Amino acid sequence: MPKAVTLRKVDGKPGQVYYPLELQDVSTPTPGPDELLVRMSAAALNHRDLFIRQHLYPGVTFGVPLLADGAGTVVSTGSSALDSQWLNKRVVLTPGRGWASFPDGPEDAAGYAILGGTKSCSLGTLQELVVVHSSEVEETPPHLSWSEAAALPLTGLTAWRALRTKSGNCKAGNNILVTGIGGGVAQSCLQLAAASGCNVFVTSGSEEKLHRAKEMGAQGGVIYSDKEWPKKLLAQLPTERKLLDAVIDGAGGDIIEKVVKIMKVGGVIVSYGMTLGPVLPFPMSAVMKNIEVRGSTMGSREEFASMISYVRTKEIHPVISRSVRGLEDLESLDNLFDDMKAGTQFGKLVVLFDVDEQEGKSRL
Repeated sequence: MPKAVTLRKVDGKPGQVYYPLELQDVSTPTPGPDELLVRMSAAALNHRDLFIRQHLYPGVTFGVPLLADGAGTVVSTGSSALDSQWLNKRVVLTPGRGWASFPDGPEDAAGYAILGGTKSCSLGTLQELVVVHSSEVEETPPHLSWSEAAALPLTGLTAWRALRTKSGNCKAGNNILVTGIGGGVAQSCLQLAAASGCNVFVTSGSEEKLHRAKEMGAQGGVIYSDKEWPKKLLAQLPTERKLLDAVIDGAGGDIIEKVVKIMKVGGVIVSYGMTLGPVLPFPMSAVMKNIEVRGSTMGSREEFASMISYVRTKEIHPVISRSVRGLEDLESLDNLFDDMKAGTQFGKLVVLFDVDEQEGKSRL
């Protein structure tokens, strides 16, 4: 029987509990009209998956397979002629439901439902077989390995909306600051912005990560624990364009106060997260410079298609930190979560199924 990895319920308070992984046998699903049966080849972790195990995420449940990111091969289709065109194709699954194309946010009154581990959506990618509607996949760009394809969906989508839709400044020659370059969304932002011809600068807590970011296309970077980092960043900006056009930030804290002096008038700060706390102070100096702060989270189905198309055109390769193989080795899966808890990864953490990684062919 096909297998899936879910959580096993144990007693504990949110933030103190850490739900164990559980391997389950599940029935083989059958695709209905307009549906596809996908044999999964790889799935990838996001920080939300760690929060789910700690019960720090809304709607945690114990019967839904984990993880939102995944890629695989269509092995069976529904009855329509359009469905049959997907047969044997490599596909990337959309990571959420409820948001088609409205630019301001999800159309669904219930909000955006992300795959994996919660009551809001019954699907998760950490299982061998998944049935999805044919509208919820994109063909995998041919240059991507299975690990890279699985690493792309949620962080790529979040980065695309923050950078391309919300910042309004992803243009060749513009200066973009991406904070916390160790994170997956930040790395996707760097790659997308660099591919667009932007001058990308980053912050990090380590010199090693700054070095790796420069290898990925960053023009420069600073250590965020250095109190003088804004001044040091200013010195790195191009002589002909000595101010930041936009900041893509996932930390929050005092970021606005830090960057206000080195941003252009009318510059944009896009916030896709606040790991330092749920409050973002907005000083009068930012008001006087007409600086805007724009919240951004996930993205629409339309934006997902645009992101995949751009990755295909520019042949962008998502960064992979480490991968493990198979669902049955729960200890190895736990080790991936340990990497995330410790913050030691640079790039995505991936679970490979029984596939040929480079050729993208399943051996099942």
